[in-house]
Amino acid sequence: MLVFDFRVVGNKLHVFRKRMGMTQAEVAEAAGLSDRTYADIERGSVNMRTDTFLRICDVLHITPDEVLTEEASSLDLRAEELWARLKACFPKEKETALRLLDIYFQSLN
Repeated sequence: MLVFDFRVVGNKLHVFRKRMGMTQAEVAEAAGLSDRTYADIERGSVNMRTDTFLRICDVLHITPDEVLTEEASSLDLRAEELWARLKACFPKEKETALRLLDIYFQSLN
């Protein structure tokens, strides 16, 4: 499954950067970006050009596939686990969780 959400891409880049033991400034410098631009990419608040993305992947020693794909089965499993937890909640807790999810989805538009 392809990932199209800039925040998910940014979060994944953050995880890979941390695994490499690098700071945002180090990745930015090695990829030829400003610190601010790279920080915005990790936050998922900006789109990036393909060549920028490929440079970042090169710096982090990862493939684009590692960032842009997710296992559908692991997503399905996570969704099932969350659904089971939601079902076990009290009605008021369910309402709160659903309201928060609705607010999140509205913020994506």
